[in-house]
Amino acid sequence: MRWNWQLPDWPDFRFDAERIRSAEEQFLKGSGVVIGSLHHLDADKRDGLTIELISQEVVDSSAIEGEILDRASVQSSLAKHLGFAADQRRASAAEAGAAELMADVYHNHASPLHDRTLFAWHAMLMNGRRDIANVGRYRTHEDAMQIVSGTIHEPRVHFEAPPSTIVPSEMSRLIAWFNDSAPSSQNALPAITRAAISHLWFESIHPFEDGNGRIGRAIAEKALAQCLAAPTLTALAETIHRHRKAYYAALQLASQSNVIDAWLAWFANIVIEAQARTITRIRFLIDKTRLLDRLCGAINERQEKALLRIFQEGPDGFEGGLSAGNYRTITDASLATATRDLSDLVEKGALIRTGERRYARYRLAVDQDSDPK
Repeated sequence: MRWNWQLPDWPDFRFDAERIRSAEEQFLKGSGVVIGSLHHLDADKRDGLTIELISQEVVDSSAIEGEILDRASVQSSLAKHLGFAADQRRASAAEAGAAELMADVYHNHASPLHDRTLFAWHAMLMNGRRDIANVGRYRTHEDAMQIVSGTIHEPRVHFEAPPSTIVPSEMSRLIAWFNDSAPSSQNALPAITRAAISHLWFESIHPFEDGNGRIGRAIAEKALAQCLAAPTLTALAETIHRHRKAYYAALQLASQSNVIDAWLAWFANIVIEAQARTITRIRFLIDKTRLLDRLCGAINERQEKALLRIFQEGPDGFEGGLSAGNYRTITDASLATATRDLSDLVEKGALIRTGERRYARYRLAVDQDSDPK
């Protein structure tokens, strides 16, 4: 099989811009909703939401590659890099490095892309690694860079990247195109189109020994942010993680041709879903603030503790809804007390009950319908 970079038209990606024009317009409109919604939060809550959203991206971007990071440690490290107040929780080298990378994307999204940017990101990601020969520079090994699955004796090659000898020249073309297609350029491209192409192009070159997926998604985040002239806080990695199998399938298909309409359409859907998830998170936090302010002084400590615990589950809430048993576990209340407390929260408009008796389940009385599944 000949891969996209081996074809005579590489890297002349061809596509019909009209096919995702509506998605581009929807993304810009949704970005306005995000910015407008953030104005309803005070500085502390905006900082908290920023840490929550970016840390989720850090954790999910690593999870896509099979690396599990501790969310609390990532949040602590991220808060430190963003200049927010943070606890002294210790983070592993991988957690600290991944958090530092995303903090850099957040702070320096407007800066042009350079080799030194990518080298710095790679060094952050490979923080503490001893098994990588080329840290903070492009790969130099002579062996083919392949993405494979299956057994050693019967490997299945999903993709083979360009040889290391031509990686610097290939990356030079990509970086020049990225900067030349920025919003301030005469050759500016729409946000989603530019992010999708830059991600596919980078993944096709696969310039580093490891970390290509995470850096490639960081480049896509940078492209989206530059087109908005602001950090996007878009749940891109989180949404890709939810569609991980389809993500790899879409990349593999796109690596076989430089006609990329299918890839653009798939990526556009992911970006729109990711943005909708972000909007839901912001509105959820606003609803949480309003509800707790309204109930201040009107509920007991058990009820407040339970509500805060439910809010920790985010817009999705407890799977299947909160039960009286869940409430007792959270508050150490007796069955009778739990029943009274829950009924009181329903009467006060904090919870909505469905079902009866032992089948009764409770969910927060906030709008969760817009959360994409």
